[in-house]
Amino acid sequence: MTRKTLPVAMLALAVLCGCGGAAETGATEKAAALPSPGAAAAKDKKHQLEAAKADCMKQKGFKYVAWVQPEQPQSDEDRLRDAGDYQAMQKYRQKYGFGVFALHVYPKEMNAPEAQMEGPNQDPNGKLQAALSGAQLDAYNKAKDACMVTVAKQVLGVTLKSNIDYYNQIALARRRATASTLDTDPKLVELATSMATCLKGKGYTVSDTTPTEMAKRGENVFIKEQDKVGREQDDSVPDVAPPGKKGQGRQIHMPSLTPEQAKPYLAKEIKAALDDLECGKDFYPVYTPRKSAIDTQIRAQFAY
Repeated sequence: MTRKTLPVAMLALAVLCGCGGAAETGATEKAAALPSPGAAAAKDKKHQLEAAKADCMKQKGFKYVAWVQPEQPQSDEDRLRDAGDYQAMQKYRQKYGFGVFALHVYPKEMNAPEAQMEGPNQDPNGKLQAALSGAQLDAYNKAKDACMVTVAKQVLGVTLKSNIDYYNQIALARRRATASTLDTDPKLVELATSMATCLKGKGYTVSDTTPTEMAKRGENVFIKEQDKVGREQDDSVPDVAPPGKKGQGRQIHMPSLTPEQAKPYLAKEIKAALDDLECGKDFYPVYTPRKSAIDTQIRAQFAY
């Protein structure tokens, strides 16, 4: 994995994402009053995971600092979006679209990976790794993979193959949970089909009308565009992404774009995101709260 190539699952965890929705009666009051369920349990497990990883790395002869990124408190706007509120998601999409090219226009606001590296709350292990030689880094990464496999089983009860597999497993667990509960719901299937018909009427291509695919359809279109731009910039990689390996998430090649360079892409994305929201105004209030509840369960399970 090169510095600019990231698994989609890892990028999704690193960035504050939004999903559009429509307002329900009393959504503002309900959302503002809700805490983030499962957050405390997930944080505690994360500290346990990091401490166990540090001990394991020490036994293998490497320094590793047990580090948990400070969490930003969830705002009322965040809660409203999680509840499927139309006005809150419209406000978000008017500025950030689906949250893809906004990474390049508003890196700090969107908590982009490069902004995390430059911010005050940096993972100290980055500097430790940067000081290693190539051979030392290879040995370090092998040790980290082995330790992650061990401690994930001990702390989380999760079977992994490597450190990257942690992110793949999160994505897989989420896909399974949403497919088994949301894609089989007759009401959501009906609403997703109506949303697809509306989008087709606006000239958008829709190849899969299952609820989970409809919810991420727009974002995926612009993630592919982001990957395409990144590959066109880099002669060392093929212009078309190779097929993903079995059991591994899709890789994207992040482009290097200044805010000004990214703005035309974001403008196109914003229009598509608002069209998607309008067509999904009946779909998102039903889908989004249920999807948010699943995400909370997965977050507690994997402690991220």
